[in-house]
This record gives sequence, C-alpha cells and structure tokens, in this order.
Amino acid sequence: MLTDNLIKIPYYQATGKETEIFVHSYSNKIPFLLKGPTGTGKSRFIEFMAHQLNKKLITISCHEETSSTDLIGRFIIKGAETVWLDGPLTTAVKEGSIIYLDEIAEARPDVIVAIHSLTDHRRLLFIDKLGETIQAHDDFMLVASFNPGYQRGFKELKPSTRQRFIAVSFDYPEPKIETEILVNETNIDSDTAKKLVAIGNKIRNLTELGLTETVSTRLLVDAAKIIHSGLPKRLAVHVAVVEPLTDDLQTIEALKDLCNLMI
Repeated sequence: MLTDNLIKIPYYQATGKETEIFVHSYSNKIPFLLKGPTGTGKSRFIEFMAHQLNKKLITISCHEETSSTDLIGRFIIKGAETVWLDGPLTTAVKEGSIIYLDEIAEARPDVIVAIHSLTDHRRLLFIDKLGETIQAHDDFMLVASFNPGYQRGFKELKPSTRQRFIAVSFDYPEPKIETEILVNETNIDSDTAKKLVAIGNKIRNLTELGLTETVSTRLLVDAAKIIHSGLPKRLAVHVAVVEPLTDDLQTIEALKDLCNLMI
C-alpha cells in the first residue's frame, strides 16, 4: 500500500528523545529503524516527522509477498510498447522523499538485498533490469520498522542489516501520556480515557494468558472512538479490545469479566 503524508498535522505525543534523534539521523543521512510492538505509534511518529521536516512520505506496508520488484519497479505493457514503471523505492530515491518500510522483516529476503547499498555510505540503488545505478537524492531517507517480540526465527532481522540503521525502541506510553493520546485522538472525556488506559495496562501485565499480541494504544483509541460516538462502554471495550486479541472462548470470557469490572 502506498500513501503520502497529509496536509493536516498528525498528532504525536513524544515519549522520549525520538524526535530529536530522528532529525539528527535525517541530517546525517543515516537510515532509521523503529523497533516495537504493533500499535505503539511507530507509523504515526514517521508521519509526524515527515510533516515536521516538510518532506513527502511514501509508506509501504510489507508482507510475505513484498519483493524487490514491487519496490524498485517493473516493465509493463502499454499499448504496443513495453515500458518501465518506477516502483516506490526508486521514486523516493530520485525525488528525495522519505520511504517507510513498515514491518520490513515480513518482506521477502530480496528486499533486504535491494536496500543494502542504500543503507551505507554509497546511498546507491542498483536496478538490474535496466542495468542502471542511481545515486540517492540528498534529501532521501530510508526508514523501516519491525516487531522483535512477534517476528522470530526466519523473520528476525540479521545483525548485518540492523547495524546499518540508527535504532529506537518504541513501547506503550506511560499512563498519563496514553490518556492524553486518547483524549486528543477521540475527544473522549478524561475519566473514561483513564479507565481505558487502566484496562490496557492490566491486560498487558497478564502474561499468563499467553496472548500473541497484547492491548495496543491503537485498540484503546478505537474503543474510545466508538464510546464517544455513543456505543455503551462495556460493549465498546468488548468489541474493540477483547475480541481482537483472541479467539479462545475462555480467554474472551475472562477478559470480558475483567474489563466489565474496570469500565
């Protein structure tokens, strides 16, 4: 999926020095890696920084079928001719945009090979199908993210790849900041926002449930939105927080009972 950053200022609440680090990474032309669980604000952070730097942002949501061809480009049939169509990575390299490879470890291995020459001092993109080498625009920046807690084994990023980036770890915000995020994102009242955050933190600490993923800030925002639009609180938490986490009926009932006591 390909998206450009919006004119509207993306809301982002800093939790540390990540904005300052990103600016230094950009000015020194060093690739940037975001590590952390899903729904902790990684994508929103990149949208915010692209806006702050007044740069076009191209986002690629990587999956197991994402290949280097998808990023670099391909030949297509146009009428009676075969023409070359630049992919999003080639476009970003040429025009000096920020490209964000979301969940890069999900992509096929040839994607990592394709970006290696862009993530060191060379800043070059090799296009084998054209026999061309492109020098990256001075304003080009490569950003990637992955979830080390979820992607294990063959989906782990190799040290040789990680060491080409400046890396920042993202985690769930502290309760005060997460409450502010919910209020600003959804206009929900502060008291309800605090209760939702408390539910999120309670479930995050229930490691004995064996959940593959836990409650993200994104899930809490979704719950707050539908509560603000009029859905009863307990029902909203059930459908926006509990159900997305698991399909196990006993775990669902346990989480539902817990949330009902807290909302």
